Amino acid sequence: MQRNLPQNKEALLKSYTTRLKEDVKSMLENFEEIIKLAKLENETQLNRMTQIEQDTFEMQVRAANIVNEAITQNSKLFRTKQQECDQKLMSLRDDIAADLYDLEDEYFTSIYK
Repeated sequence: MQRNLPQNKEALLKSYTTRLKEDVKSMLENFEEIIKLAKLENETQLNRMTQIEQDTFEMQVRAANIVNEAITQNSKLFRTKQQECDQKLMSLRDDIAADLYDLEDEYFTSIYK
């Protein structure tokens, strides 16, 4: 990790790292549960078809949780990228406006107009 980051960026990076670890752990747990459900169990109190339906539903729910988490993370990432782009565009707008003002000033004070 870079040590020359400002404190707020370092705290943000630490927060993202912690969140990433938690998300990966959650995804791993969901994946492990999907794998466990894929194994056949010999002794059950429910009849076989009911157990199969229940296992299928649980696998679908866990898979949906994984997909929804990925969507949430991508949404956050894209919102952050959009904010960065907006800030860069506003900075460019301000720079261009200042340069245009300087050019207009130079033009109107020029003897060549």
